[in-house]
Amino acid sequence: MKGKNILLGVSGGIAAYKAAILVSQLTKKGANVQVVMTESATKFITPLTLQTLSRNEVYLDTFAEKNPKVVSHIDIADRADLVIIAPATANIIAKLAHGIADDMLSTTLLAVQSPIIIAPAMNVHMYDHPAVKENIRILKSRGVRFIEPNAGLLACGYVGKGRLAEPEEIVAAIESYFQSSQDFKGKTFLITAGATREKIDPVRFFTNRSTGKMGYAFAEAVVERGGKVILVSGKTSLSVPANVEMILVESAEEMYQAVMNQLDNADVIIKAAAVADYRPKVVYDQKFKKGEGDWIIEMERTKDVALEVGKRKKDHQLLIGFAAESEDVIERAKGKLKKKNMDMIIANHILLEGAGFEGDTNIVTLITKEGEQIDYPMMSKKELAHQILNQIILRLEGKSQSVRNGRD
Repeated sequence: MKGKNILLGVSGGIAAYKAAILVSQLTKKGANVQVVMTESATKFITPLTLQTLSRNEVYLDTFAEKNPKVVSHIDIADRADLVIIAPATANIIAKLAHGIADDMLSTTLLAVQSPIIIAPAMNVHMYDHPAVKENIRILKSRGVRFIEPNAGLLACGYVGKGRLAEPEEIVAAIESYFQSSQDFKGKTFLITAGATREKIDPVRFFTNRSTGKMGYAFAEAVVERGGKVILVSGKTSLSVPANVEMILVESAEEMYQAVMNQLDNADVIIKAAAVADYRPKVVYDQKFKKGEGDWIIEMERTKDVALEVGKRKKDHQLLIGFAAESEDVIERAKGKLKKKNMDMIIANHILLEGAGFEGDTNIVTLITKEGEQIDYPMMSKKELAHQILNQIILRLEGKSQSVRNGRD
């Protein structure tokens, strides 16, 4: 991070006090931090505090042009290697989504050409409001990255999701951005995500609790690092990540066909979807009417997508799978790793708090076919995706070296 120009936008929420910690930590790591504040932000923390910590002038007023040789908001926008907005209120998110430029920060953001990372902070109901969710979706579709807020006790007294990520988490995300660069440029990832649905009749189906968050986090992380992504996804409520090739499927059979059709195009296959192991043997064309007594549904096995990929993958391809288990987690993961010819498997105990389905965090152990085990503590699924990708790039580079040595 040394020598990097980081433009920090601070908007008006109670979490603005954390900007002081963030500026301090970034400055200690050698970054040059330029702060732009909204007028509302100055009600929570003084510009002098951030000026002292950053050792740079803090910008507040679009029309306070102190240097006649430059236009301030254009100048600082041009010099930024990365933009962070922390905290980002619903207001500043809306302005950026809709191109409103009515103060120094919003005007500067429209001139920025560097990547933008947003760390929202607001009341839980505000964060869940359809307008805010739509604005976030719009920004994500344009390639803006988000650091998800944490859940907990908020300043307003509510308990829920909306608390600004801790400064250490934001710094880690910034470091990850600068370290990752474009190390997957020229590589294609085939990623599966979400749950499949197995129909019983036109009304009912079997499914599971997978939301697709882990697979989508992988897709976003790969794109950030320059890779191409083919995302095969069951139905989710998530926004489609920017710059991915999306293939929507419903059943396990549809996912199998989609993966097989794309398999030869991939350098890395990440099987993050929760694919049904069984489906109803009989599917009714009309709604099944309730009657007296029990309804017994006979189930049959679906195709094991990961097993088939393991059989067909080429020497240059990597296969990474997941083992979501509730008992004997490591041993069962090792069994799947060997049986399905995977290169790595990610084992997670779904009963642990902060791990498994539906949440925004995960706790996992990465196991490689060479027998290496790496334990990852609880972290956001996006950060975990980057950590796993760091291991994948090492193995891809190793395979490339092997090929070169073989040719020599």
